[in-house]
Amino acid sequence: MSGPPYPTAAILSAFVPGLGQAVKGHWTKAAEILILGLLIAIAWYLGFHFRGPFSPVLLYVLTPLGVVLWWTRQVHDAYFALIPGSLFPVLPHPSRGSLDIQIIGFLFLFAVYSDLYIIQARPEYELKILGSVLPGVWGVLVKAQSPILHTFIAVGLIRLKRWGLFLYLVYAAWGIINALVNLAVLPGPHRIRLVFILSLMIFTAYLWRRRKGFTG
Repeated sequence: MSGPPYPTAAILSAFVPGLGQAVKGHWTKAAEILILGLLIAIAWYLGFHFRGPFSPVLLYVLTPLGVVLWWTRQVHDAYFALIPGSLFPVLPHPSRGSLDIQIIGFLFLFAVYSDLYIIQARPEYELKILGSVLPGVWGVLVKAQSPILHTFIAVGLIRLKRWGLFLYLVYAAWGIINALVNLAVLPGPHRIRLVFILSLMIFTAYLWRRRKGFTG
């Protein structure tokens, strides 16, 4: 087919993201666009309303870049796409019965926003590494690794990649060791650390048992 098949849908999506997909009956894509737009809005909110260490990155890098990519992708899809489905095929192998692994990946994606909220809303928050706190810029970098690492793990698990499982196992081993040291040398209460250790052990055992669900 020559030429753009849906110029009207593209115009609608240009002014109201997702509207062109809805008009074409691509409801899954319209829902994905709405959810992604909400996630970008949350990132902007965290950067604007909480003047934490990540504010410049959230306001001047991640949010503008996210808006441009999100808006451009959905307009392009509204303009050219002929069939429904997923705008971002994050569930590549539903027939493999690996939805449970991917749900764990989405939990890690939720953890990214939890990390950002804690760090932004509480700039004085200090992440303990083997019972100690790194000062200055190093302390900020230590806090930054948490949402970054959770993002990569989420993508790896959602995409059912073996490197995602490997990265999670490294994260879990280090997380358990670090939490045990903090448990031994830092004063209580230790409820959060105990829950963290227990949850990591459960997820690790489960993902290891389901390791054949990962692809290359």
